[in-house]
Amino acid sequence: MAAMEIQDSPANKNTDTGEEVSPVEQVRLTVSNFDDPALPVWTFRMWFLGLTSCCLLSFLNTFFSYRTEPLLITMISVQVATLPTGKFMAAVLPTARFRVPGFGSREFSLNPGPFNTKEHVLISIFANAGSAFGNGAAYAVGIVNIVRAFYHRKISFWASWILVITTQVLGYGWAGLLRKYVVDPAHMWWPSSLVQVSLFRALHEKDTQRMSRGKFFVIALICSFSWYVFPGYLFPTLSNLSLLCWALPKSVTAQQLGSGMRGLGIASFTVDWSVVASYLGSPLITPFFAIVNVMVGYTLILYVLTPVTYWGLNLYKAKTFPIFSSHLYTSQGHVYNVTAIVNNNFQLDIPAYHEQGPIYLSTFFAVTYGCGFAAVIATLTHVAAFNGREILSQYKAAHKGKEDIHTKLMKKYKDIPNWWFHVMLAGALVLSLVLCIFMNDQVQLPWWGLLFAAGMALIFTLPISVITATTNQTPGLNIITEYVMGIIYPGRPIANVCFKTFGYMSMTQAVSFLNDFKLGHYMKVPPRSMFIVQFVGTILAGSINLGVAWWLLNTIENICQDQLLPPNSPWTCPNDRVFFDASVIWGLVGPIRIFGQLGNYSKLNWCFLIGALGPILVWLLHKCFPDQKWIKLINLPVVFGSTAMMPPATSLNYNSWIFFGIVFNFFVFRYRKDWWKRYNYVLSAAFDAGLAFMGVLLYFTLSMENISISWWGSNGEHCDLATCPTAKGVAVDGCPLYS
Repeated sequence: MAAMEIQDSPANKNTDTGEEVSPVEQVRLTVSNFDDPALPVWTFRMWFLGLTSCCLLSFLNTFFSYRTEPLLITMISVQVATLPTGKFMAAVLPTARFRVPGFGSREFSLNPGPFNTKEHVLISIFANAGSAFGNGAAYAVGIVNIVRAFYHRKISFWASWILVITTQVLGYGWAGLLRKYVVDPAHMWWPSSLVQVSLFRALHEKDTQRMSRGKFFVIALICSFSWYVFPGYLFPTLSNLSLLCWALPKSVTAQQLGSGMRGLGIASFTVDWSVVASYLGSPLITPFFAIVNVMVGYTLILYVLTPVTYWGLNLYKAKTFPIFSSHLYTSQGHVYNVTAIVNNNFQLDIPAYHEQGPIYLSTFFAVTYGCGFAAVIATLTHVAAFNGREILSQYKAAHKGKEDIHTKLMKKYKDIPNWWFHVMLAGALVLSLVLCIFMNDQVQLPWWGLLFAAGMALIFTLPISVITATTNQTPGLNIITEYVMGIIYPGRPIANVCFKTFGYMSMTQAVSFLNDFKLGHYMKVPPRSMFIVQFVGTILAGSINLGVAWWLLNTIENICQDQLLPPNSPWTCPNDRVFFDASVIWGLVGPIRIFGQLGNYSKLNWCFLIGALGPILVWLLHKCFPDQKWIKLINLPVVFGSTAMMPPATSLNYNSWIFFGIVFNFFVFRYRKDWWKRYNYVLSAAFDAGLAFMGVLLYFTLSMENISISWWGSNGEHCDLATCPTAKGVAVDGCPLYS
């Protein structure tokens, strides 16, 4: 009997009773209470499309991560793109059954029936691994980049591979240990996974309209593919149109205000989707309330706090440096020569550091660090104040009472043996210890540092998973790991970023793995299938991430060196630039010499206290004035953390992201809701895919052959003076001298 016939047969469906339904209303409204265990999941279609998606996204996301406007192709793009492909394969593949030697009497078929939802879920999980679970490329690849492209030191391919794979697999191990606590319980409902469930259900409904989703996707993809040849090659200035810079080409202040790449971005806009979707992801798939929260915090920080600290207070010698930059500076306003303070042992050369002087940050960079300190603590206190009782009651309820319908349905499938996770976790730790002991000269992290990082990850993963599963907020504890390691083991930049990766990032990966497990739980995908797909996808994606990085680092001259690259070169590595700066601040120089008693920015530590007390004050206001509903909508973690991606993200990225987000998720959603339901996610996926394919095509056909054009429209945004200081007597090449 065909799979669809089995699915549609009432005798094979599971009905729920009032006692079995999910206790969470959002889950009851979104997730189906029916399952068909007979639907095939280990199909040729699933493996072919899953592995292809994983490889393609791993390559593209790594490739684009080095560019000035990085592109992140997400799981949603693959969800939309693979649906018509899967249906096409189901229509043309042969249905004949055959036996494979070694599998006994079991029969297999390349086409066991209609393309079904469970296959689609597993393909999407493969794709999610290809996007490093929403992060673009494996985080540890950034360590390889800064060692080779910024510090100009050596690290072997095998040491790099072990670093990438073990940091990814460690997260999988933590997730396996905690599945029973944060996936199976009904009260651990993971709000973000419901978005995926909704999309799967929408995509698999029968589509009889003239403009089907598949047809719309193809048309939008062709348009996106064709258009990107203009901002991507023929007319790059379309990516950053800055009207104030054109109107006042000799005014430093006007260009600081008008530059979208190096300033406040007033009267700056773009017609390039790569700029819109860089860093913050596609605005079409971001809920409107989240866009508003980000917009409020971003506006306050960039257009109120930054001008006051720069032009008004001249805070931390602000006018000596550009208003917006991720570079590090000397007290005279020149770019800091980091390589000059690194000795032969890859540690801080203290005499050379004293000779060059302390490190200074641009005004906005310093402000964002202070806001980051506040956001870290504010997230914890906000969740404790506004969601603490709810989280505690849900966590208690998760371990008593009756199971909901979804957990009961999943008991029909063989569970994953715990020893699978134990072996994998032990293997990753042993391999990591081999790296830290026998290749310590390349990674600097001592064995005790690895165990300390693993201990931090193990301690924090459970509470942060519970917070994410119930509130959809994930506290970012990367600053804490950097700060701690910078104090106890200063002067070693790679040790610091390795510690952060093994600690904070393995925990973040664990949360992503658990979110995928919950998606499989809701979609009734066999757990062992989920395990194998996630594990294979993680190893494959990490290996491809590193392979692409190694290829680009070896073939593009001066990659990531924005001061040595040709004008308007896309290979500026903005994410890695910030990662490198963090390694200098927290690892090489150390927080004591930057934010401590020996540094210039010690007062920023008060932001930790502001972040701790702010949400409590809001909570007290809410309790005092319960009728004022707007008070509860004040989300200080979002306000403080709204500019967390700046730098490397710019005002142009934020302004365009907010604009398109409001257009589609407010106006279109409100006034053309039927269109939004059918085509919004499809349009986002098509824009991403078309841009990615044209970007890669341009690179292989033109960039690799050094075929370029030079004219006014290929010389960037024409805001060269935006990087100039405005303090008196500070001399910088290409800038006017103020007296």
